[in-house]
Amino acid sequence: MNNQGNSRRGTFGDTVSVDLASGRAVDLAELYALDAVTDAERSAIDQYISSAPDAERATFHERVRQARETLAVTFTAEEEPPSDLFARIVAQLPAQGSGSAHAPGAAPAAPLHQPAPGAGGDELAAARQRREDRRRPGGARRWLAGVAAAAVIALGGVGVGAYVADQNDPLNQVIRAGDVREASVPVSAGGTATVLISSSRDAVVVKMNGVPAPPAGKVYQMWLIPKDGSAPVSQGLMDEAALSKPAVVKGIASAAALGITVEPVGGSASPTFPTVAAAPLST
Repeated sequence: MNNQGNSRRGTFGDTVSVDLASGRAVDLAELYALDAVTDAERSAIDQYISSAPDAERATFHERVRQARETLAVTFTAEEEPPSDLFARIVAQLPAQGSGSAHAPGAAPAAPLHQPAPGAGGDELAAARQRREDRRRPGGARRWLAGVAAAAVIALGGVGVGAYVADQNDPLNQVIRAGDVREASVPVSAGGTATVLISSSRDAVVVKMNGVPAPPAGKVYQMWLIPKDGSAPVSQGLMDEAALSKPAVVKGIASAAALGITVEPVGGSASPTFPTVAAAPLST
């Protein structure tokens, strides 16, 4: 019988079957996501989760998703993770007791008691070794799961998704690009339009500074003006609320300039000239 989603805390059992029977399916999620289980163990987990209560099944799948997002950082983050990330992960690992596995590369702790010499010493040592061997799989699973779970929360406590989103946000990618260059142009109604241009990102960030709201019934509309002289291409509208937020315009490689016009609410299919601002994009 499946236990509810808030499974008991404690050390893992000797086998996945024991963990499932004791209600620790959710705590196996990180190992499942990291493919740190055998085919037979994965099958047992799948079978258990398929018939688990909705809350427990949802929690398991959410933790699997978060752990996989953690792995995705390696492949999708454009910048190196914070320098103190590893220390933050280690700080959140579960405490390793006498029966827990050690981190890779760490020297095992010396035993607290050595068997007394003489008859029976070998048997006692062998018994202790068997006990440690029985504990080791569960302890190792607990440590590995701790690594994955801590990595998921180390980047802000809400999962690594926030970190991935930050690194892959188009605005941040342009602002942090190595080739970003900045220019400001006047807006005829007042204020300026600042552009942050990155050829490597093929994008420009547009910030309006001190620009008044468009007239009643009007909006500002952005356009990319192609180098080949073809028709300008609309890149979105800016009403009064949008003026305070930076906008990202992509696909600038073939554009000579970014133009801004005043158009009726809803925008226009082609710009109404003259432009109220125009920023060259080519170097």
